[in-house]
Amino acid sequence: MKNISFAIISIIFFVFSFYSLHAREKNNIFNRNITHAANDSVKSAKKKLATIDPPVLIAAGNQIYCPQTSLNIVTSITINHDIAETATQAVYIQISSGYSSGLDQLELSNTASHPSIVTNWDATAGKLKLSSPTGADVSYSDFEAAVRDVVFSNSSADASGTRTFSITIGQANYLPSTQHYYLFIPSIGITWTAAKTAAEASTYYGLKGYLATILAADEAQLIGEQASGTGWIGGSDAETEGTWKWVTGPEAGTVMNYTFWNNGEPNNQGDEDYAHITQPGIGIKGSWNDLSNTGSLNSGDPYQPKGFVVEYGGMPGESPLQIAASTKITIPEVQPLIPNPVCDSGSFTITATPITGITINWYDVPTGGTALGTGSSFTTPILNSTTIYYADPGCEIKRKAVTVTVNPTPDIPTTTNPTVPRCGAGSVNLQASSNIGIINWFTTAIGNTSIYTGNNFPTPTIDTNTTYYAEASNNGCINNTRTPVDVIIYAPPAVTDEKDIPLCQGQKIVLDAGITGMAYKWSTGATTQTIEVMTGGTYTVEVTSPAPESCPNTKTITVKEHLIPKIDRIETNGTTAIIYLTKEEDYYEYSVDGFNFQDSNTFYNIPGGLQTAYIREKNGCEGTTQNFVILVFPAFFTPNNDTYNDVWEVTGIENYPQAQVTIFDRYGKLLIELKPSKMFWDGTFNKIPLPSSDYWYALKIDNTKPVLRGHFTLKR
Repeated sequence: MKNISFAIISIIFFVFSFYSLHAREKNNIFNRNITHAANDSVKSAKKKLATIDPPVLIAAGNQIYCPQTSLNIVTSITINHDIAETATQAVYIQISSGYSSGLDQLELSNTASHPSIVTNWDATAGKLKLSSPTGADVSYSDFEAAVRDVVFSNSSADASGTRTFSITIGQANYLPSTQHYYLFIPSIGITWTAAKTAAEASTYYGLKGYLATILAADEAQLIGEQASGTGWIGGSDAETEGTWKWVTGPEAGTVMNYTFWNNGEPNNQGDEDYAHITQPGIGIKGSWNDLSNTGSLNSGDPYQPKGFVVEYGGMPGESPLQIAASTKITIPEVQPLIPNPVCDSGSFTITATPITGITINWYDVPTGGTALGTGSSFTTPILNSTTIYYADPGCEIKRKAVTVTVNPTPDIPTTTNPTVPRCGAGSVNLQASSNIGIINWFTTAIGNTSIYTGNNFPTPTIDTNTTYYAEASNNGCINNTRTPVDVIIYAPPAVTDEKDIPLCQGQKIVLDAGITGMAYKWSTGATTQTIEVMTGGTYTVEVTSPAPESCPNTKTITVKEHLIPKIDRIETNGTTAIIYLTKEEDYYEYSVDGFNFQDSNTFYNIPGGLQTAYIREKNGCEGTTQNFVILVFPAFFTPNNDTYNDVWEVTGIENYPQAQVTIFDRYGKLLIELKPSKMFWDGTFNKIPLPSSDYWYALKIDNTKPVLRGHFTLKR
């Protein structure tokens, strides 16, 4: 809080007198003459002090106000004045705290009784001026009478809070919470340092001025939002960048706390070291931003300084002026506590804490009616149903409804089915209802904790007979008689799925449900235990146990049709053969001798000549065969008449009667062409034995197959 002291001295502040008497003069004249004029003002005031005492205002009127009505701001007002001074130019009345712009208003009622006074309402400042229509002084007695007829009104039914009214002789805004005065001095383009000097050189009825400092929310509103202009205030971070302090008045050296009335500033950029109330329309209304000492130098710029705010009061040795008085009104509010509900019937005691000086009346209607009781509590009669009462803090428009709730106890729950069967382990949906409220489910007939809430209860998975209990509850009113619901678990028929049952192509197979004495429903539509099928696929049969269980279970049988194998081709390479089918299946097996079968379709070291490939289905279904020829080309021969390898002969060539074999020496010379009548070579050319060497052959089986080429060795 600001240090406040009291004194009788009133030194008329030149700046104020200049502003009030010569507002139309240019600001630059004020800036040139403010220091000298202030000194002259002090001398003049000292001279006046010897003969005239300043007026003392005494007002009363701490009242309760009901929104959307009019109320006099004072119940009494006295202006004690020096007998030598019986009149003054103006009286100012301001809503100095709690002001709601656009909704709050001050006006003079009964204007016909005050012909010597006219009013001027400043909606921005929340300030009403009473003065003469001619500019002449008005007697203090006339001002007293007029102030008694000034009324306050608020147009909103939702208005709340407290309004403080300051009544003062001087034009400066007065704040009762600080007992300080605040005056905006217009001066376009003035620097912060010049404003600080001018403020400190000024006085107001003997109080020394300084650039305003702001310590509370109501002070921020009065200076920032309700001031007649915007300009410099006494904050700076010139000493330490980023650390903002008040550097003027009794708070000099105190770190600024501006979180409650500013947002987004300061931005602490460059040399912006001085606090300036922001121009309306820029940022948050009534907030401040940081500027350089000169601010913007561009005329009309929103950041060009428009003046400065001077504060008076609180300096060491000063006593507060008594040229101002204050009253306040409070808009009453009441918040009754809602009592706990009762079951079926009962009485309630409703309580509410009133504002000091307010009497609460209790009603059973929102408007009008007769009060049922008075005081901070009210006890109802015995009630059998929910009822609304109203707490009235003295303003009908501020009546607050409070509902006292009577909840009926619900009936015993009823269930759709007291016994619910289920086939096998799993969840069932249990249903119960009552005439009102909700259903809670339990695992015991009494006590324990609810495991589910709702009319439809999906149980957890259960595999044995279980009983659950339904209990009806209505907002805490419980019918303690619980209704049991039995869950009976029946075992479904035990069936076993069968997979990949082989079915030979073109044949039939019998499928069996696998359990007797049941009802059957096959996916084919059959209703017998067994069915006969002749195509592959997936077959299902629903097997249902006899009543009362009537539990179904489904068996799935997959039938895989095994096709008769078809040979696409057989490829040979020397003594190796690979058998290719048109469709390979894992249920086929292969052989080249009809006895030894294998899963692989590749065979090695097959003897030369005509061979047979065998392919069969592993489960005995029909198979297939195909002949193929293995041609064996000897790698060498030794024509020495020892009966071993005496000739070079291609084994198996006899199976190709149209085949032709030609033999060449290493230089490509044709030596012999073997005919079907003679398919061997004895190693001679024109009956002359050829030397040991490598020789080359070319075999053409027919026009559909490629020519086979290779070489062999003749050894002697």
